[in-house]
This record gives sequence, C-alpha cells and structure tokens, in this order.
Amino acid sequence: MAIKATIYKAALQIADMDRGLYADHALTLALQPSETEERLMMRLLAFALQVPASDHGGALQQARGLADSEEPDLWHKDLTGQIKHWIELGQPDDRRLAKACGRADRVTLYCYGSASHIWWAGVQAKLSRLANLAVWQIPSEQSQALAKLAQRSMQLQVTVQDGHVWMSTEHGNVEIQPHVLKPATA
Repeated sequence: MAIKATIYKAALQIADMDRGLYADHALTLALQPSETEERLMMRLLAFALQVPASDHGGALQQARGLADSEEPDLWHKDLTGQIKHWIELGQPDDRRLAKACGRADRVTLYCYGSASHIWWAGVQAKLSRLANLAVWQIPSEQSQALAKLAQRSMQLQVTVQDGHVWMSTEHGNVEIQPHVLKPATA
C-alpha cells in the first residue's frame, strides 16, 4: 500500500510593500512522501512572492510538480487555460525549464539547497538564452530555517520590503534574502 501525503493547512497573511499587495490566503498543502518540509515551506514562500493582487484573470494554484513531470509546483493560468506563470522549485533539468518557457508567458525558478551554486554553474550558460525565465536563489541556511517553522496547522505572516522577506509564526521567524541569479528579460 502506498504511503499517503500528509496534509498541512496554512493561513497566510501577506504584506508585500514592494508590490503594494496586502492579502490573506487559506491554503491546504499536501506534503508528498518524497518531499521534505523544507520544500513544502519553499512552496509557501514562492506562493507568497508570486501571488497576483487579483484573481480576476485566474488564480495562482498549486500543481502536481513532484507527481507529474508535465506540471510545475505552482502555476497561474488565465480563464482560458493559458499558462501565464510557471513556478518551479529546486534544481530542475535545463530541458524541463526550456520546455516550460515554451509553454508559459513567464517562468520563475526558486533554487535552494547547499548544492544550488554548483547546479547553477552547470546550467547557467544553457539557461541564459531563455528570455522569459527568472532564477532566484534562496540561501540554504534560510530555507532550512524556514523548514523549522512548518506545522500541520500554521498561521504565517509574510512581510516583503526592499527585497527582503520575513516569515513569522508563533514558533519563530525567519528573514529571507532571495538573490537574483538571472532576471527575466522578456
């Protein structure tokens, strides 16, 4: 019998001064057996940083990135089903990112982990030609600290100001400083 996913619930309060976005979101997240809490919290971070101010043109949704190679971790589709924004986590294959850039208007990757700089050195030249791809790096110690905030039921406050992110719960807070490795040029 297959091991089932563990369900996490997050009440997310976002105050993004950089984008002028103030919103509350209730999310239900499935932690897959092959997934870590660090990756789960990175999905929450990516959601908070990329959620649009309005869902009138479609909502940012969780996809089946780990379970389905044809889907990202998060995506924003418009009301016609066109993929507006494809969001990946980790250190995916450069061919996967190239395929995503062909399918979506925008692609954003949040890489993290202690080997992310090694991965980036190996794929940087291949990804430089993808104009609609933005690559961000989250320092390993910050993504690991974020994982320590994970609870099955969470109340998270996310504050973004001047490119710095603070995620807080009743169990602590973490400052995150995403570093842009490759800005989107399209």
